[in-house]
Amino acid sequence: MKQFIKTLKQMDKSRLVLWMNRLAVPLQFLAACGVYFVIEWMSRHSFTKAWSFLTAKPLVFLYNALIIFACSTIAFLFRRRFAVRIMVYAVWLVFGLVNGIILLNRVTPFTGPDLRLLKDGAKVVGKYMSLPVLILIAALILFGLFMLVRLFIRAPKYTGKRNLLLDFVIVGASAAALFGCTKAALSARIISNYFGNIAFAYEDYGFPYCLSVTLLDTGISQPNGYSKKLVSDIVKSEGDAKDTSDGKTNVIFLQLESFMDPEQVEFLNISEDPIPYFRQLMKEYSSGYFRVPVVGAGTANTEFECISGMSLRYFGAGEYPYKTTLKKETCESIPYDLSALGYKTHAIHDNEASFYSRDTVFPMLGFDTFTSEEYMTKTDDTTETGWMKDSALTQEIMKTLKSTEEPDYIYTISVQGHGSYPTEPTVEDPKIRVTGAEGREQNNNSWEYYCEQINEMDQFVKELTTELSNYDEPVVLVMYGDHLPTMGLKAGDLKGRYLFQTQYVVWDNFGLGKKDENIASYQIGSEVLNRIGIHDGTLVRYHQTRKNTKKYQSDLEVLQYDMLYGNHYVYGGENPYEKKDMQMGVVPITVKSMSRVSGGAYVITGSDFTDHSVVEVNGEVQDTTFLSPEKLYVTDVEISPDDTVDVAQQSASSSKKILTKTEEQTAQHYFEQNGGTAAEDEEAARQAASSSLLQ
Repeated sequence: MKQFIKTLKQMDKSRLVLWMNRLAVPLQFLAACGVYFVIEWMSRHSFTKAWSFLTAKPLVFLYNALIIFACSTIAFLFRRRFAVRIMVYAVWLVFGLVNGIILLNRVTPFTGPDLRLLKDGAKVVGKYMSLPVLILIAALILFGLFMLVRLFIRAPKYTGKRNLLLDFVIVGASAAALFGCTKAALSARIISNYFGNIAFAYEDYGFPYCLSVTLLDTGISQPNGYSKKLVSDIVKSEGDAKDTSDGKTNVIFLQLESFMDPEQVEFLNISEDPIPYFRQLMKEYSSGYFRVPVVGAGTANTEFECISGMSLRYFGAGEYPYKTTLKKETCESIPYDLSALGYKTHAIHDNEASFYSRDTVFPMLGFDTFTSEEYMTKTDDTTETGWMKDSALTQEIMKTLKSTEEPDYIYTISVQGHGSYPTEPTVEDPKIRVTGAEGREQNNNSWEYYCEQINEMDQFVKELTTELSNYDEPVVLVMYGDHLPTMGLKAGDLKGRYLFQTQYVVWDNFGLGKKDENIASYQIGSEVLNRIGIHDGTLVRYHQTRKNTKKYQSDLEVLQYDMLYGNHYVYGGENPYEKKDMQMGVVPITVKSMSRVSGGAYVITGSDFTDHSVVEVNGEVQDTTFLSPEKLYVTDVEISPDDTVDVAQQSASSSKKILTKTEEQTAQHYFEQNGGTAAEDEEAARQAASSSLLQ
């Protein structure tokens, strides 16, 4: 470092540096181009792909370089210009490196909400990196900060005569150039301010632009003419429809992960129909195309539209409301609306609770309970890529229906069809053969794997509807794919020539009647409620009465702004929806008793345990083995009568955070409740050991 700084000071007096100072602006732009190329190299994990991006989209490349250049022009306001430039470039390079690391572990790139939610990210960063890697990264960050501070203090100063007016002109001109180029690029459609698939947007429009948009463009901007009178006029335009429902119909939404009809893909040749039952349902029940806000990824946004009735069109480009406004604000939704009518509202997801922060967001959307993977009966039935198979959801849905006397609203989110899809064969003799995808981003093996998964999902749908057919209460079941799979599909590959749609079916067990139409995800909830005679709810009424009318979209934007960001005129000036005290698991986990079966080994008896249940003694997690939904086994611990004991649910993510726990009680209390079951507990532990469940 000393020699580097000494060299810089020597260069500062040379003719070369004199000329470099005169050409500072163009040279600084070239440096920004170099920094940006390295960022794309890291983000795409390939020098070749970065170079292909540069040559295929030179205007997009230059525009993104201009963003970095504009940031770096603040160096002209300091005498230590070299150090400031290095700092600006270093920040962008670190962002690019973070994006590259994140894209090794998930589909969604590094976004503005990630940057704003660093505290939340720190809690789950262990999901993506091991402890040694985290320590190494922390050490590198500290070392980098130390070197940058030292560089700023000891780097040479600009010794020429300063012209502050010119310096401010350079900074202002770069900002004006960036503003003008942004307008021109949007008009020429070189870039876009709508991201249907945020991962594709980063690939098409560049990392600096997309990161900036997702950081700065969030929420809904105040619409022109927004006022109390305008909101009142919109509400009056809906009329005054009265409910005709008997208030007994159970409503179930089943969001099928990446589910589509592969026969819609023109280049595929498929040996047999992967979804024969779903296709049969489309012929017999209400169905049509289902317009969604995302493609290839973004499950949570389709989910948000279905639950809230809001359109993502008016939010920021690539925004996930689950990561922004719903972190801190409640939002009127179908669960809230149905709760007011006496319904119990539930969410079910066969994946970890913290995925898309659902454990944090669902109370803001009015759910009474949330059953995630951690609260489901143990199952080892997973896909080759590790996702839980959806067949487990039938039991959970039926369990939820039977858990209450009231009518139920159940929003179920499947996961089996989730990518990525292996490009190598995963089954020696696949049931469904696929050809036609040779030489494409995802090959025949990927499509065969995908068809295998959706074929099993199709069987799950059949099992579920069979169970519901025999259920003694009226049920309406809405099923649809949340988006197309991440297969690199283009609009021209599909028969419908449109990427932002899947298909849906509205099934029922009481003769609702068939009505086919194409519909958007933010309209589906109000349509289904309309068909069973329910008209309560701000956006429920709005979609039911104003769909396809004049100013439908512009008035919808006004309502959404007022409900989430405005003055809540529609509610009389104050948001009436309070965060729900949501219960994890449809049935609470309980601990009944505890018995000692040997030195340092105990059996805990209770109800609704899962393989994510762990015993805590004095707040410390113990080595726990799941024996059954009624019994847990702990070893290598001595528990005294005065120690406190509880059972906690540990996250399925590698963070292993505690989601919920039972009430703490003294060990003496549970010993006294044992009731003479020690022999049974010893037998359970012995059988578990003999079957190699205990490690």
